[in-house]
Amino acid sequence: MRLAINGWFLEPTHTGSSQYLHGLLAHLPAAAPGLDLHVIAPAALGELPALPDGIQLHYAGSRGGHLSKLLFEQLLFPRAAQRLCARAMHIPYWAPPLRAALPFVLTVHDLIPMLVPAERGGILARLYTALAAAATPGAAQVLADSHSSARDILRLLHVAEHKLHTVQLAAGVQFTPQPQPNDAAARARYALPESYVLYLGGFQPRKNVGALLSAWTWAHGPVGDHYPLVIAGALPAHSTLPQDAQSSGVADSVHFIGAVREQDKPAVYRGAACLVYPSLYEGFGLPPLEAMACGVPVITSNISSLGEVVADAAYLVADPHDARQLGAAIISLVVDGSLADDLRARGLKQAARFSWQRTATETARVYNLCV
Repeated sequence: MRLAINGWFLEPTHTGSSQYLHGLLAHLPAAAPGLDLHVIAPAALGELPALPDGIQLHYAGSRGGHLSKLLFEQLLFPRAAQRLCARAMHIPYWAPPLRAALPFVLTVHDLIPMLVPAERGGILARLYTALAAAATPGAAQVLADSHSSARDILRLLHVAEHKLHTVQLAAGVQFTPQPQPNDAAARARYALPESYVLYLGGFQPRKNVGALLSAWTWAHGPVGDHYPLVIAGALPAHSTLPQDAQSSGVADSVHFIGAVREQDKPAVYRGAACLVYPSLYEGFGLPPLEAMACGVPVITSNISSLGEVVADAAYLVADPHDARQLGAAIISLVVDGSLADDLRARGLKQAARFSWQRTATETARVYNLCV
């Protein structure tokens, strides 16, 4: 069967959609040797990574702003798939075409624009969400990253239950507890201390990083001298987090290191005493899984998909808005070596339950339901 895959996120970014696409493509040829795989992408601004053997790349349109993205999703990609005589399409993020001549599999990672009021955006973003919601029932099959997301999709998008499949994601093979020769150089690139408490992720309102800073006002006294808080990620231009750290009196023990290159992430994880990920909503939650795969104890919220991903292998905080509760979790994990060792061992076992090979195999089974 010839399958066309939407490659808008083929150009590497820090987004989960890009990580998902690359993780899937790396393992699909082996998982589904009978598939004739074609990726259709807009003309790239930079050099695209080489695709695995067995996957062909085609171009349609060019990368630009919101309008060019909408045009690619709704017209250019479906038409290019038809010209290739594909039997089916895969749209690996929530951007279904309203009309499509070919059956398609749609991956809906999360419903953040519908569930998180602070992230609904302006009128154009809301119209885009409304279009995606209206077009979703036209999918032949729908993939969710977690059972939590699947429940949201059933409740809000009215997808028939027999068309919905939960296929979980995984941490890449580079996320390992084994030290690598370039670890020291990678950590030096960000001027990291010998060990630290780590946050690595985005800064959308749901990421709840403000609550982490509030928690640090409780935790920095007992642990901050030896384990400063490292906040990794590209701060938005409007962010007040550095000023908040200053006004809270904890700026000396908080390091903002900016964006971390993908190839440096494993080393940054491995240097951490723990990862704190107090998010209020995730469709899956890759950073906690990546940290566990690196042998790093994790503190996270027992909310949405996060409890499902980490199971009993992380310190789960029931109310991530509660600064004292979150601060106590940080102190406990840094001070109590036996607790940290226990979660480290549990985390490695839990992370090993996920693999991109399994993700690709289960996804290929869903492709076969389209024809």
